[in-house]
Amino acid sequence: MDLSLEQARVLCRVAALGAGASEETAEALAAAAVVAEAEGASSVGLSHFVDYLEAMDAGRLDGAAEPVINRPALAVFLSDAKKGAAHTGFDRAIEEFAKAAQLFGVAIFSQKNAYTCGALGYFTGRLAARGLVALAATNGPALLAGSGSTKPVYCTNPLSFAAPVADGPPLVIDQASSATAFVNIRKAADKGEEIPEGWAVDAGGKPTTDPAAAMKGALLAFGGERGANIALMVEVLAAGLTGANWSLDAPSFMSGRENPGSGLFVLAIQPKLLDERFEQRMREQMDRLGGQYGVYIPGMGKAKSMRRAEAKGLKVSTDVVRRISEFAQRRS
Repeated sequence: MDLSLEQARVLCRVAALGAGASEETAEALAAAAVVAEAEGASSVGLSHFVDYLEAMDAGRLDGAAEPVINRPALAVFLSDAKKGAAHTGFDRAIEEFAKAAQLFGVAIFSQKNAYTCGALGYFTGRLAARGLVALAATNGPALLAGSGSTKPVYCTNPLSFAAPVADGPPLVIDQASSATAFVNIRKAADKGEEIPEGWAVDAGGKPTTDPAAAMKGALLAFGGERGANIALMVEVLAAGLTGANWSLDAPSFMSGRENPGSGLFVLAIQPKLLDERFEQRMREQMDRLGGQYGVYIPGMGKAKSMRRAEAKGLKVSTDVVRRISEFAQRRS
C-alpha cells in the first residue's frame, strides 16, 4: 500500500493509543518507526512497530509508563523507563541532554528497564543533527553466542555512531554485533527461506541455514571472536553501566508478559570544543573517501531514501498495514 509519511505516522500513533500507549509514547514510537521505514530500514520500521503493539497488548511493554529521569551530575542523565518504551525517556531528555553536551563538552544518557529500542541510529542521528558526535549501545534478551560458546548469552547488541557533516546528512553507523539482525532471521522464517551459512547455529550448536532452527539456537557474531568481544563491550555499556538486565537475565521481547528490562547508553560529545572546523573537515574527508576511493559512507543512503519517501511516500506491506489498523480501530 502507498502511504504518505504523515498518513503512516498518524496510523501508527492511533494504533499505539489503541494498544494502550499514552499520547507521549504513541508519538515517540510512531515517529521512530516511520523514520526507520522512510530511511529504508524496513526490518525495524512498520513491521517491527507491530512488535510494540503486540507487546503493549500482552503487557510486556507498559505504554503508559512514566519514565523517571535524574541528574546525579550536570552532564549525566539517568532514566528509569519503568518498563515502558526506550524512546519516551530519551525524547524527554534529549534537549537538556544535548545542551549539557554542548556546554560541558560531553554528556551521558543512561537508561534501564525499557523495552527494546529498535533502530539505534535513530538516537545517535538526532544528536548529530544537533552538531554532536554520538555513540550509543543497547542490549536485550540473549540471542547471540559468545566467544567459544554455542549458547546465547548476549542480545544482538547493536552499536551506533554518528557525527555531523557540514552541508550534508550526518555520518550514521548502526550495526549489530551479530552477523545479521534477529529480525532478518525471523523474516526468513516467515517466508520459508533459508539463511546464509555463518549466521546462526541450532539448539545443538551445529551450523544451520534453517531460520526456524536458528531461532531455537543462537545467532553468531560477525567476525568470530572479535565481533563477540564487541558484543561483550556493548553489554557492559548497555547493561553494566546502566543497571539494566544483563541479556542472560532479560525476558523475551516476543512472548510472555515480562518486560525485557533493556538498557540504553548514549554518549554525546561537542566536537567544536576540540576542533572548530570538525564539521568542515568531516565534509572534506567524506567527499575524499566516497569520491576518490569509492568508500560507502553510512548515512548517505538513509538520507537519500528519506528524501524519496518525503516526495513519494512509502510502500508498505498490506498485511503490515492491516495489522496496525486492527489496533487503530480500537480507538474508533
